[in-house]
Amino acid sequence: MAEQPHAEGGASPKHETLMEKLADKLHVGDSSSSSDSDNDERPRPSAPPAEVKQPSFSDSAATAAADAKAKVFRLFGREQPIHKALGGGKPADVFLWRNRNISAGVLGGATAIWIIFELLGYHLLTFLCHGLIFSLGVLFLWSPPRIPEVTIPEDLVVNIALSTRYEINRAFANLRQIALGRDIKKFLMVIAGFWFLSVLGSSCNFLTLVYIVFVVLHTVPVLYEKYEDQIDSYGEKGWVEVKKQYAVFDEKVLSKVPRGPAKDKKH
Repeated sequence: MAEQPHAEGGASPKHETLMEKLADKLHVGDSSSSSDSDNDERPRPSAPPAEVKQPSFSDSAATAAADAKAKVFRLFGREQPIHKALGGGKPADVFLWRNRNISAGVLGGATAIWIIFELLGYHLLTFLCHGLIFSLGVLFLWSPPRIPEVTIPEDLVVNIALSTRYEINRAFANLRQIALGRDIKKFLMVIAGFWFLSVLGSSCNFLTLVYIVFVVLHTVPVLYEKYEDQIDSYGEKGWVEVKKQYAVFDEKVLSKVPRGPAKDKKH
């Protein structure tokens, strides 16, 4: 039989099947892209808010303790540790017995000097002469191979002189301000201090007074550093009582003392 010709404009079944597959793939791609776009347009759930860390009880207690410690009464209005109040460095280490051997050696040497001059009755010039005689005799008889050369640096002497000059000038300036000012409280404190020193000077000589001050510097700071809180507590009570007594004295006595007209201070 003769094959019947295809209708004009018609398509073969194989061609129709290929077109259907392409149409199905395009349809699937559009649906997936539309679904993705829909998913992108959907509002996503927001992240949970970050939790604000509340201060714990231990942190607040530590802060309160630090604030309370900063407000604790300190003798003489001190805001620095006792080591810095003494100037820091090696002198403060000696006074606070950071190195016990050095502190004990310095205190023992001062005690030996006080015993030699005060108890044994040695005079300074006699002691120096006897010491030099003994030292030169030993060196002459022994004849060491090398004797070190001892010199005093110029910078050391200049620095000591400048520091001494500065402290003396500052003391004179403070005394002048007290004498010219109207601060009766400071004036009475200075007068009381000089009177106390005069009583000490009449009861002991200068060397004994220097030795007492030296011993106090080697004992009181280290004891104060060890029992600082207890001493400051008693000091605060004593200072409050002193202020009360001064208020009474000021009301009954100082307020009745005639005072001259206050002078304008020139800046």
